[in-house]
Amino acid sequence: MTPKNQKVLYRYIWGVLKNKQCHVYRINGTENHIHILTHIHPTVALSSLIKTIKVSSARYIKKEKLFPDFIGWQEKYGAFTYSYSAKNRLIAYVKDQKLHHRVITYEDEIESLFEEQGVVVDKKFFNSR
Repeated sequence: MTPKNQKVLYRYIWGVLKNKQCHVYRINGTENHIHILTHIHPTVALSSLIKTIKVSSARYIKKEKLFPDFIGWQEKYGAFTYSYSAKNRLIAYVKDQKLHHRVITYEDEIESLFEEQGVVVDKKFFNSR
């Protein structure tokens, strides 16, 4: 995803989440992934929400020609829960994605998020490893 149209995509996804009665705190990302910090409405199933975001945003990206090389989202996704007290730290983390990824790869980031949650990850989980 080229930087030029990332904000357009984020606004679209924000609208999808708002329509699902979710409260969005921050959306940001890099050329190859995005982070969404949101409160999910209790009536919404996470897998259904992710499917809605991926399907509708892929259609939007293609219709609006936001990213010419976009062929679709990967099947996988990660979702983590945190206490409300971590909200400000997480907002800053999502806001600083571009700076953050100058230092750490996407794969290392995911691995550290899993480790932080106490989850052992099989290296086969990552496409590029």
